[in-house]
Amino acid sequence: MDAAFTAEQDEIRRTLREILGRRCGPDEVKAAVRTAAGHDRELWQQLARQLGLPGLAIAEEYGGVGCAPADLALACEETGRALLPSPLLASAVLCAPLITALGTADQRAALLPPLAAGALTAALAVPGPALATALALTGDDAGGQWSGGGRAGGVQARADAAGGGWRLYGEAAQVLDGHSASVLLVAAHTGGFARSRTLLFLVREDAPGLTRTRQAVLDETRPQARLELRDVPAELLGRGDGRSGGPGDGGSDTLRALAATGRTAAAVLAAEAAGAAGQALARTVEYVCQREQFGRAIGSFQAVKHRLADLYVQVQAARSAAYYAAWDPDQGGLALAQALEALRMTAGEAIQLHGGIGFTWEHDAHLYFKRAAADELLFGPVHRLRAHAAARAGLFAPPPPCTPSVPSVPSVARERAAV
Repeated sequence: MDAAFTAEQDEIRRTLREILGRRCGPDEVKAAVRTAAGHDRELWQQLARQLGLPGLAIAEEYGGVGCAPADLALACEETGRALLPSPLLASAVLCAPLITALGTADQRAALLPPLAAGALTAALAVPGPALATALALTGDDAGGQWSGGGRAGGVQARADAAGGGWRLYGEAAQVLDGHSASVLLVAAHTGGFARSRTLLFLVREDAPGLTRTRQAVLDETRPQARLELRDVPAELLGRGDGRSGGPGDGGSDTLRALAATGRTAAAVLAAEAAGAAGQALARTVEYVCQREQFGRAIGSFQAVKHRLADLYVQVQAARSAAYYAAWDPDQGGLALAQALEALRMTAGEAIQLHGGIGFTWEHDAHLYFKRAAADELLFGPVHRLRAHAAARAGLFAPPPPCTPSVPSVPSVARERAAV
């Protein structure tokens, strides 16, 4: 394994950092999140034209760059440094892999090229606060009970009586970029209790019966929406009609694709959180080197040095874990837990070490703290991420039963004869 970055990866990092340094300062971030889209559309198009950022991990045959997930994680480390509000996470990290894995040839040809060009944005709608469970980050749900489980709640799908289509009913909250996405991937339950299964459906932004309401959220750089679906026409993502419950209906394929997407998304989110933690630490170090108290910079005090040294170790460990997870996505859950913990600790200490100014609304320290708290709410708290990773590794499995060895009769007789 060669841990060094390639020249292309270094160029992606350098160019992205240069663009975001000019266009995505704290004031620009605060202004962008208050727009109707929740992000700077002009900056998003610039990133799409110059870097191909939306299609970084999409195959070249669909107009993407065709890079590995490690390149996407490296790019997201830079977007995390700037707390860039953009559809990158919802479109490129969550939806594009699901369309690639489950979509038919026609669906991939229709959706992936505009997604790669940044002309189309997508959002994954999961009922209730179940995104972490749906992506298998905090637990395994082989039956897909988080989507409704054949009972009331969630989103229910039924075959259109007119034939050929589907109708969706229900609600989904906390949908990332759900208020502005051009197309929605809605996880819905179908088949009733007897033939329960979870499928993904494509819903257009102008579908009749669809109501989208932007929610007030803790972290404004991750805009979320509440979706209400009332007899909304939808298209099944993938092959088969999804009605028989037999082979080809996509139920088990959907859950496997969501879990695979979750592993890659965890690695990308870990890199993003590590980038945010690194930038919060850098700004704090810069501040304590300038702020003076008792005639000297507060950064020269030993107590402050110790606190910053501990943060530095945490940030470097999180960055190392994120890089490893980008190479091996199966370790994404552990890397995400490490990175979210480092971001929470670093953002909290940044507010404290900035003193009174760090607690003000005008200062940008609170933006990093809100990102850390909101990501734990969306993708799972640190302790549950680690517990699930430990369970998958078999650390909680009961030890094999110990059967005492009973000497055979001939061996006992030989021992007595020897005596």
